[in-house]
Amino acid sequence: MDVITFGESMVLFNPDAKGPLRYIHTFSKTLAGAESNVAIALARLGHDVGWFTKLGDDEFGRYIECFIRGEGVDISRIIKDETRSTGLLFKEHFAHVNPNVYYYRKNSAASSIAPSDLDYDYIKSAKILHVTGITPALSDRARETVMEAVDYAKAHGVKVSFDPNIRLKLWSIEEARPVILELCKKADILFPGIDEAEMLLGENEPEAIIKAFHEMGPDVIALKLGKKGCMVSNGKESHFVKGYTVQTMEDSIGAGDGFAAGFLSGLIKGNPIKTCGEYGNGVGAMATLVKGDVEGLPTFDQLLTFIHKKKHIDR
Repeated sequence: MDVITFGESMVLFNPDAKGPLRYIHTFSKTLAGAESNVAIALARLGHDVGWFTKLGDDEFGRYIECFIRGEGVDISRIIKDETRSTGLLFKEHFAHVNPNVYYYRKNSAASSIAPSDLDYDYIKSAKILHVTGITPALSDRARETVMEAVDYAKAHGVKVSFDPNIRLKLWSIEEARPVILELCKKADILFPGIDEAEMLLGENEPEAIIKAFHEMGPDVIALKLGKKGCMVSNGKESHFVKGYTVQTMEDSIGAGDGFAAGFLSGLIKGNPIKTCGEYGNGVGAMATLVKGDVEGLPTFDQLLTFIHKKKHIDR
């Protein structure tokens, strides 16, 4: 595998109209989950990817299983839990602002994942293990599982990719900070957002943020700057990479996951770090063009066309 990742995926109900959910009567069903977003994005970009979790032995769990398998992601290590349910997520849309998000994931199957659920040989088979700061927030056992997987990967020569993905609806910044910083120290590749870096470090200058994170240990850092783009560094060179203009943004959720996947794709393909940043910015921007977390994620040819590295042919 090029990349293996794990974490909770939920069934997402997207309202068919804008406004408070109490006035909404119809929804479209799709998928949500940071790690599975990254896995699907990488698969569409042409990589061999594996993703695992615990799912409820219910119809929502079967839907997630079928959806992700259908995107070309290996799901052979999924575990079914007959006693817990699959998590749910609802979005609430208003004009010109990011959607509100409502989670129904307490005591979900994924929150019960434990170190004993890990397949160590599977992890060892990957070039990169990608984890996020969402899974440690789900439960103490989930936190232990992430730490165990990361430590095992590092001990066996597997690069660790980490996206802090701080979710303050799951835990406070006081709870999150020590856990997230510990994972930052263990990471080889780090994907902080500028707002997350300020919460973690009390710093908002990109150069100072890059320097502080490098001193913790990561070799490669891609600092997400929102629509401005990103700043990337491998300790030897650093670049500001301008973002791509999106005229009409449908849904920003999933853009950060798309960025991580595009950047990782560039690294796996052996590209210069600046090109990796261009790939990340491109996939992240394209993710915002379509409602839903994964629906706008491109193939590699579509990405190259979007970032003007390949000519588009209409017909």
